[in-house]
Amino acid sequence: MADNEKIKYLTEAEQQELLEKYDPEAGTRKLTGVLGHIAFFGLLAFSLFQLYTAIFGVFTAQIQRTIHLGFALSLVFLLFPANRKKRQKGKFQIAWYDIILAILSIGVGAYWPLFFEDIVMNVGRLGVLDFAVGFMAILLVLEATRRAVGLPIMVIAILFIFYGIFGQYMPGFLAHRGLTLERLVQTMFFSTEGILGTPLAVSSTFIFLFLLFGSFLVRTGVGQYFNDLSTAIAGRRIGGPAKVAIFSSALQGTISGSSVANVVTSGAFTIPMMKNLGYKKEFAGAVEAAASTGGQLMPPVMGAAAFLMVEFIGNGITYWDIAKAAAIPAILYFSGIWIMTHFEAKRLGLRGLTQEEMPSKKEVFGKLYLLIPILAIILLLMMNITVTHAALYSIAISVLVGFINKDVRMKFIDIIYALVDGARTALAVAAATAAAGIIVGIVTKTGLGLKLANGLIDLSGGYLIPTLMLTMVAALILGMGSPTTANYVITSTIAAPAIILLGVPDLSAHLFVFYFGIIADITPPVALAAFAAAGVAGGEPIKTGIESSKLAIAAFIIPYIFVLSPQMLMIDTTWMEVAWVVLTAMAGMIAIGAGVIGYWMRGMNWLERVLAIIVGLLLIYPETVSDIIGISAFIVLLALQYLWKNDNHDSSKILENGQSIEKN
Repeated sequence: MADNEKIKYLTEAEQQELLEKYDPEAGTRKLTGVLGHIAFFGLLAFSLFQLYTAIFGVFTAQIQRTIHLGFALSLVFLLFPANRKKRQKGKFQIAWYDIILAILSIGVGAYWPLFFEDIVMNVGRLGVLDFAVGFMAILLVLEATRRAVGLPIMVIAILFIFYGIFGQYMPGFLAHRGLTLERLVQTMFFSTEGILGTPLAVSSTFIFLFLLFGSFLVRTGVGQYFNDLSTAIAGRRIGGPAKVAIFSSALQGTISGSSVANVVTSGAFTIPMMKNLGYKKEFAGAVEAAASTGGQLMPPVMGAAAFLMVEFIGNGITYWDIAKAAAIPAILYFSGIWIMTHFEAKRLGLRGLTQEEMPSKKEVFGKLYLLIPILAIILLLMMNITVTHAALYSIAISVLVGFINKDVRMKFIDIIYALVDGARTALAVAAATAAAGIIVGIVTKTGLGLKLANGLIDLSGGYLIPTLMLTMVAALILGMGSPTTANYVITSTIAAPAIILLGVPDLSAHLFVFYFGIIADITPPVALAAFAAAGVAGGEPIKTGIESSKLAIAAFIIPYIFVLSPQMLMIDTTWMEVAWVVLTAMAGMIAIGAGVIGYWMRGMNWLERVLAIIVGLLLIYPETVSDIIGISAFIVLLALQYLWKNDNHDSSKILENGQSIEKN
């Protein structure tokens, strides 16, 4: 494509269409009139309730969580139609049964607050009304999850319910006594082990506040600024737009809880630039998909899963411990994508952006203050300020920054809209965590987690590496089509116990399944982020998914490394050891990137590519002997690349993929 050809970017309508196609959370009804006002003020009230409890203290667990659930379910039924196809065709008329479901949801949300003392006094004995409300709560959660999150997680939850009820008919080690319907309802809604369990607890406190923080950040204009800053920093480099995509997606990941949303919002800007420069459609889409998915792995927010991890792991672990542990793997992940796009650009002879295509650096760097809220939340968490207070202070700082930014000048009405948008974003998360609570409740009551763990260990013969491989496959399957929060809850409940039983530290095990659950977003056949990127790029979805998986190869390697050697997670180590781990791992990613792409300083034949990947693996594994061997081999490979590059400098042919081909 000619350099001066006008780049065609996606319109806002086209972006929204793609979001609705691949991300169920994105498409809501466009209500008007009385119902529009009810939904608007309902969302506003939801945010105000959460802010009130964050400032003045939460209510009793069951009351806090059921009010949160009642808000979320009722608003889901008002805003998300039952038939997704009608939503895509623009038919937004609300059905009569949706109003009934919304009213029933309000009743479910009010039941615990109204009858708290009676329920507690009954000590698990359910009356007719109790049973009806609890059973209704289960059905409402399942339907709301289907609408707002998608079919996969609802199907998984239903399968677990059937497993709980019909356990006596299960084969082998999966068999259990089975739960009566009354016991199921009691567990799901009248205890803190089911719907009202830990996932919803975290949603009703920490996660909501951070989603609200992200909503306020968007109002400050930081979303567009991420693109401008990324372009200013990386745009002039070789293959500039691809590096802009990586940098921008890493920044977007600090406030985004969705890989697909990240792909469409930043990809609408970066993918057309990559195509214009000369990258193939599939590769351009793959860069954005891999980078956007990596945004969920990027501290400090990590798609809100970090807050769940604190509660699930326990043992005195703090949020900062998790953010710190996830830092080096996330840096290596994005470095791997950056390195491979660099080698691909060199292989194709692609340039960076011209000076005319670049934004004014003076203007861009003059707005660095827009990053203050993000830096503030990191510093506040480092100072061991509670997560709740860190989020509240950061929201206040975001308002101040939005007021200072002359391009937006945040007003009172913008604050109101930020509150409404934050609550709207939280609806799918609340539904997903409630459904995840059903899964956790069944696992707890039936002992399924331990049974599956023992089953995986038996299948692997009790060896760690085969167990890790089986756990990886389980996490990839369970993570398909699920949002980040529900994804982590499911994989950590079902897959993590197996490797913990083999002596792996809890944090390493949880991050292991978290990584592979997230990477399911770009792993065919159900690679929603890759498919969305293919929609932006106009490429073939499966090919885009395959390219994405190649670019994200670090995510398939690094979890094994930090399980085998927890120093990478900064567990029981020194800063000198951490610096050495980062240095050698970065060199390893260079070697692996060259091997995967087939180019370093020149084209590489298949033997060189295999050797480069092996050398990279030796360098990434943080162990003295492997480091010494890896460094020695790396220096030899680098020298050979340099010498052979110079020997062939004046030649018209180079050796690439084992064949002599004419230079372009």
